[in-house]
Amino acid sequence: MIRTEEMTISMGPQHPATHGVLRFIVKTDGEVLHEVKPDVGYLHRSMEKIAEKVGYISFQPYTDRIDYVCAMTCNHAYAMAVEKAAGISAPERAEYLRVIASELNRISSHLIMAGVMAMDIGAFTPFIHAIRERETVNDLFEMLCGARLTYNYVRIGGVSFDAPANFKEKCVEFLNHFEPIIDEFNRLISFNKIYVERLANVGVVSREDAIAYNLVGPNLRGSGVRFDVRKDIPYSIYPKIDFNVPVGIGEAGKVGDCYDRYMIRIREMKESCKIVRQALEQMPEGEIMAKVPRKIKPPVTEVYSRCESARGDMGFYLVSDGTDKPYRLKIRTGSFSAMSIVEKIAPGLMIADLVAFISSLDVVAPEVDR
Repeated sequence: MIRTEEMTISMGPQHPATHGVLRFIVKTDGEVLHEVKPDVGYLHRSMEKIAEKVGYISFQPYTDRIDYVCAMTCNHAYAMAVEKAAGISAPERAEYLRVIASELNRISSHLIMAGVMAMDIGAFTPFIHAIRERETVNDLFEMLCGARLTYNYVRIGGVSFDAPANFKEKCVEFLNHFEPIIDEFNRLISFNKIYVERLANVGVVSREDAIAYNLVGPNLRGSGVRFDVRKDIPYSIYPKIDFNVPVGIGEAGKVGDCYDRYMIRIREMKESCKIVRQALEQMPEGEIMAKVPRKIKPPVTEVYSRCESARGDMGFYLVSDGTDKPYRLKIRTGSFSAMSIVEKIAPGLMIADLVAFISSLDVVAPEVDR
């Protein structure tokens, strides 16, 4: 008779498949997982407390560090929160530039997810293809604001720089090149038989669990829930833009599996291309920055502002006491809520499937800890 026993091992915090400094305490019997507990906090930087010390305007660059893979939406959500509290309205041209920058950043973020997920499972070549396209997006950002990773582009009251003369042409050139590349990427890996079988019916999150565990963004929509802040709680100029919200349909297995979450992001890249094209066409001439005082002092109030980040519903809860520094700032991120579902879904999976499951959630460690 073969006797086995349960082992408790540590996956991370330095592990290539945990996508940052994350640790999972894993109880396993051979290859079969019995329990997986996320152990977070390795990247905690007290960002919410820093906001109380440096003031409204000085905190803006810190928002880039919340989610460095999709920093534009972090800039945007924070700026909207302060504007809401202080009664500031950004010019229309600035709103268009914000949306163009956010959607280009969504594309670059989803490219990282798609490439890294394939690499985690064992296919290295797709990652190189994804990074190549992402570099072109970074070139566009460098034209726009001079930075390639942490942008500090969206400011309270508008944006830091107007689009240069040839920015629209360069964007359209990229979109014309990139849209066929998505189909090429799908032929390379998304519809690859081995890749599909590694993801289909693995890590299935039901619609009910997705809602109960407060999943957001592609992780929520992958389970068949059609909720997108851009559509359901519209902000900026999104009501003027025509685009679809992809949801999981069980393309290769059950609704809410790893493959559905992956394909949601592939399809969202196509939708982001549509949004950028429309925004470029509709963008009016005009100012890019409202008149903002050197020291912003909102009245005594509390506001909540949210936007659709690449990782889903990102919210800033801001409490003002009438001074030039927030009394309290609470940041709500998609990666933190995604971590809660791991302990529910992981038991019964194989260790290799845990890698695919974590990758499909597209967790970014700085968003978890802040």
